Amino acid sequence: MFRLGIIIFACSLIGLLPVKSSAVTSSSGYDVSYLWHSDRSQVELYRQRVAAILGLKVASNLKIVSRSGLYGLIYYRSGDSAGASRVAKVHSRLLQSRGLEKAAPIRSANWIYQKEQPAQIRTVATRPSEATITSSTRLTSTDKPQQKNELEAALEKHIKKLRQQGKIAADERTGWSVYDFTTGEKLVTINEDVQFQAASLIKPFVATAFFHKVENSNLFYGPKSRRHMERMIQKSDNRSTNWIMRHVGGPQAVERILEKHYPEVFKDTRVVEYIPANGRTYRNKASIHDYSRFLYALWKDKIPGAKEIKRLMSLPGADRLYTGAKDIPVGTKIYNKTGSTSRVCADMGILIAKGKNGRRYPYTVVGVIEKQNRARNYSGWIQSRGDVIRDVSNLIYQDIAHRHSL
Repeated sequence: MFRLGIIIFACSLIGLLPVKSSAVTSSSGYDVSYLWHSDRSQVELYRQRVAAILGLKVASNLKIVSRSGLYGLIYYRSGDSAGASRVAKVHSRLLQSRGLEKAAPIRSANWIYQKEQPAQIRTVATRPSEATITSSTRLTSTDKPQQKNELEAALEKHIKKLRQQGKIAADERTGWSVYDFTTGEKLVTINEDVQFQAASLIKPFVATAFFHKVENSNLFYGPKSRRHMERMIQKSDNRSTNWIMRHVGGPQAVERILEKHYPEVFKDTRVVEYIPANGRTYRNKASIHDYSRFLYALWKDKIPGAKEIKRLMSLPGADRLYTGAKDIPVGTKIYNKTGSTSRVCADMGILIAKGKNGRRYPYTVVGVIEKQNRARNYSGWIQSRGDVIRDVSNLIYQDIAHRHSL
């Protein structure tokens, strides 16, 4: 649903100016839309991936179009709305199973069709950078081409070694993301767009929805709600989390607010349940990329209550990114939130490294380890997987320190 929101938002943008078509046109009916982007090469690459998944029959009608400075990938069919919706649903299932974006029906327009670029342009490796902030506080993609860097390669090698040593089990999958604010580079994107169980990492998202209501309704942030908010973020208190959720309107209301008002951040987030009394919350989900986008928007003060959420995430408490990570210097500032269940061990945060020149070098780290089956020894499993995240955080800091001569 969140990806659908992105596509609709992009389409509303490109529909602002009428453009005459330079090729085949259609002013009625519906097509299927997959991606809109300001970088033509990104759409070319995406077309190759979609074509490989959907097959030659569909590929022959995959068109790259442009309007008002954006490039889009559409499946040209000019059929009715119901048919386009059915096709989009089938394609979405196939594409999302391979980690790609959700498709969506789109009203046919006077598209300007683009000729395909030479093959060498489409073979450039690309890696996404974080989104930039527009004047309306929405996020738009500014992905830029980058070769796979040494940090991600080193991290993949490290995870493989841990699997061989039995420190990560066969029924466990991991996801990682690192973003360097100083250079504007996304350094690690391992399983970044896969949905994982959110556990308590969902709680800063709940706070975002609450502060949205504070800014846009008669909901008041006073001593009582502040106390519950501190318990939710600092102590990861589940009763306080449910109190905050109820005042937003429930889990579904939290999801609706995030989806409707901040779709460029929360693309793969599902908030469907209160936290059970036993703490076994397995149904709320989010992608590593959503956490990364959230941390970016939080740092840039582009989500409601950003300053207060940063204060809450900086309060003394549990973490797996700094405490116990022996290579990270004492005094490094951190904003973070952990997540822990018998099936998830995770942490996300912004660390602010300090250089010899006194400058600050902020970067984000997101790490999630998800187990298919519940761990029999919860405390032992959480401790060992927490140490895995600490080791990875050490490795990341070493790379940041080298990049910036800390």
